[in-house]
Amino acid sequence: MKIILTCRYDAPCGTLTLGTFDGSLCLCDWEAGQHREATLRRTLRMLCATLRDGSSDVADMAKRQLDEYFDGSRRTFSIPLLLAGTDFQRRTWQELMRIPYGTVISYGEQARRMGSPKAVRAVAGANSANPVSIIVPCHRVAGADGSMTGYGGGIEVKRFLIGMERFFGEQGDGERGVRIPT
Repeated sequence: MKIILTCRYDAPCGTLTLGTFDGSLCLCDWEAGQHREATLRRTLRMLCATLRDGSSDVADMAKRQLDEYFDGSRRTFSIPLLLAGTDFQRRTWQELMRIPYGTVISYGEQARRMGSPKAVRAVAGANSANPVSIIVPCHRVAGADGSMTGYGGGIEVKRFLIGMERFFGEQGDGERGVRIPT
């Protein structure tokens, strides 16, 4: 059986499990997350793998880039990813990576950008199945009215990430996201 090496990353807003498989990051999931078990089961099944504690060069790269993200010096990631999901899920996650740092869009807008304006619920479901939080930024999607809706790490973590990106975006080159009520 194939192995996913896992290690922990302590972020300022919670602990993440990083998983690497065959030279790519396949997990960056909140330990206290509400979808954690389903995400883990799906990833293990799709990759025909089992878990083992351990680190890798890719996990070390992810930790460095996450440190830079949290200190405000990184806005995009350059980590090799292996996104285990259906074709629709992978398409949805690719679209998430096109949302600029510090910007928040609605699930409806994400569906429109994907050319599937009636697939709002399917897009929301795919976002909730995202196995690589932060790097695949599903936290940048909110309800049509701007409300904070489901996030694997919890609503408070989602607010923290959006607030942090807005703060650093305003301090940097002037990028600003949509205002979301808290």
